[in-house]
Order: sequence, then structure tokens, then C-alpha cells
Amino acid sequence: MSDRDSSSDEQVSAVNDWNTKNIEEFRANHGALGGSFEGAPVLLLHTKGAKSGQERINPMMYLNEDGSIYVFASKAGADTNPDWFHNLVVTPEVNIEIGDETIEATAVPVLGAERDRIYAVQAERFPGFGDYQAKTTRVIPVVQLVRA
Repeated sequence: MSDRDSSSDEQVSAVNDWNTKNIEEFRANHGALGGSFEGAPVLLLHTKGAKSGQERINPMMYLNEDGSIYVFASKAGADTNPDWFHNLVVTPEVNIEIGDETIEATAVPVLGAERDRIYAVQAERFPGFGDYQAKTTRVIPVVQLVRA
């Protein structure tokens, strides 16, 4: 195994550990997280792996705007989209956990001016999202999670 492979494996392991810790905390505290997420709206997004077909769960911040739920494929401003985004493009039927409620939904990418408007609202409320967009040349996808 090359150093690059080892480093990549370590990064995946660290992300998985971080996700597991946050998922456990989320469920133990009825959807609330501490640390850097304290007070922020967080949900758990359940997707199906595009290749494996296995369930994947990712904690992430969301925006509830006029009763609509939006998530942001920011990946902290990385130059590639997160895996969960690819998964929901392939299989848009998802489940989300908000607080103690589990909701069936369909993931619908938001495009153009509406995408820009929604992203701007999120960046105004949570300036880190503006920083993420500034760090990358890609347009960070916005996805609406429409209740089934």
C-alpha cells in the first residue's frame, strides 16, 4: 500500500469516526449536537450507496426555509462533491431524521437563481458556508428534501 493509500484510508476512517460520534450524540439528545454544531439545525441524511447499495448516514446542517428543507453539498469547500451527493443523484429517495422524527423524502437539486438565493440565506445565517463557496471553484450544490 502506498503512503497515499494509507493517508486516504486514514482520512476515511477519521470521517467515519466523526460521523458515528455525531450520529450517536444526535440520537441521544433528540437531534441536538454540541461543539461546533451547538445551536445549529442538524439532520441525519440516509442515502443508498450508489455502488454498494448499502445505507449511508451523514449528519449535516440544513436550512428550513418557509417549510422547505435544504441541504448543502459543501464538503467544507473541497473541490469535489461529497459522496452523499452522488448517492442521492443516483437514488433520490432518502430518509431524514430531524429531532426524533424520521421522514421519507425525495432529493431534488435546486438550480440557477433559486439555488443562489437559498445558498445566500444559509451563508447569511451561517457564514462558514460563504467561506466554503469562496474556497472552491465549483458551485456548491443545494438540494431540497421534499417530503414523500
